[in-house]
Amino acid sequence: MIAENSQTKWGQFIPLVTVFFFWGFVAASNDILIPVFQKAFHLTQSQSQWVSLAFYIAYTVGSLIYMGVSILIKKDLVNKIGYKNGLALGLCISAVGTLLFYPAANYGSFPLMLSGLFIVALGFSLQQTVANPLAIALGPIKTGSQRLTLAGGINNFGTTIGPLIVSFAIFGSAGSSDISIESVKIPYLILGVAFLAVAIFLKLSPLPDRPALVEESADDAGASRSSALKYPQLVLGMIAIFVYVGVEVSTASNLPAYMEKELGFALKDVAPYISLYWASMMIGRWTGAVEAFTDNVQVQKILRFVAPYLAFGIFLGVNAIAKHDLAPFYVYGWIILVLIAADMLSKGNPARMLLIFATIGIIALLIGMFTTGMVSVYAITSVGLFCSTLWPCIFTLAVSGLGKNTSQGSSFLIMMIMGGGIMSWVQGYVSEFIGIQNSYIVGILCFAYLVFYAWKVSGILRAQGISFDKKISGGH
Repeated sequence: MIAENSQTKWGQFIPLVTVFFFWGFVAASNDILIPVFQKAFHLTQSQSQWVSLAFYIAYTVGSLIYMGVSILIKKDLVNKIGYKNGLALGLCISAVGTLLFYPAANYGSFPLMLSGLFIVALGFSLQQTVANPLAIALGPIKTGSQRLTLAGGINNFGTTIGPLIVSFAIFGSAGSSDISIESVKIPYLILGVAFLAVAIFLKLSPLPDRPALVEESADDAGASRSSALKYPQLVLGMIAIFVYVGVEVSTASNLPAYMEKELGFALKDVAPYISLYWASMMIGRWTGAVEAFTDNVQVQKILRFVAPYLAFGIFLGVNAIAKHDLAPFYVYGWIILVLIAADMLSKGNPARMLLIFATIGIIALLIGMFTTGMVSVYAITSVGLFCSTLWPCIFTLAVSGLGKNTSQGSSFLIMMIMGGGIMSWVQGYVSEFIGIQNSYIVGILCFAYLVFYAWKVSGILRAQGISFDKKISGGH
């Protein structure tokens, strides 16, 4: 149990993070599909963002279905079928979605492509409802956000290689500019087989079916609340998840249009920069996860420098294998130092980390808006560094103290992932009036709310007797 265990249950945690990899692989691959579909189906910038809209709105629909089924059976669905069965069912649903890519590619049907992505994400909705609180459960509550950060690092390994693999499938090793919609179907069919294989793997794994999810709130009155929506940290956290996923996804999904239209990049040359954006998420999450490995303060200090550059090395290695020119990316190593400094200032406190990282995210987008050339590209891609740990910070803060209402609260939070699709569309629409570069004002407004949430939730949780501050001695 979380209140009693002082160690992370690695034997259970490792098989769990497999599903985090798939979420990242598919989500980042969408950023390559968007400009491809835009050219193949002659879409406007806002119409091309229907890819993100269909994918991320499925999370909301999935959460609504989850709650509806729970009401009908008069019991929480996951609590009834078990956590392993919930994950396996979600993977099977996603596998069904990948099957639609075959007829969609054969008939050149954009609506059918969107339907396939929608069903894939519908399965992801159930998987995320189960996997996020489960990751928090597999160890002490004070390092719950670090475990989510580590799982997110695996997620972003998927986001790093996803755009490269999908780009290779579409354009080929020769870097051809010719676009073939039919070339999309084989990678997604292979992905469907992988979904089914992992479903079987998880069923046989030592993951618990019904773990103790979180410590009960120190607020005795709060412990008896009948609904998760009666907790202000959750309600405000739902908005925070909406705008966080919004700025994370819209920043990347509109980057290809900016680089192609404003900087003159060929579409086939954009993939490494999309990969860099999502690799930045991996770099940040590996940095933020060091406390999940050890209590030793000195070792943590060393890992804070080793982990991000190891992740950066993986990005360089993958792109070297893909035969991309690495010279433009070496300067990015200096930007990573800003991330390390911000992580050290946060001292492992999720509210403080959210405040610091969201503030730097605003600065990065302002630089991206008011500079030109590669400086603006590096500034925009660095948003990935400062978005990297925001999901686990928000999620941990939002479900803290919910007790028996944790799984319900998790479902509400997963519902708000729709912000990724909606804010991507909003930025695409805004760009048609003020230009693609200026449209990043949308992301600045998203970060501004996250700064507010970080400040507000700290007071709410303190009033409930919940604190995330670590002792100076180095223990948790």
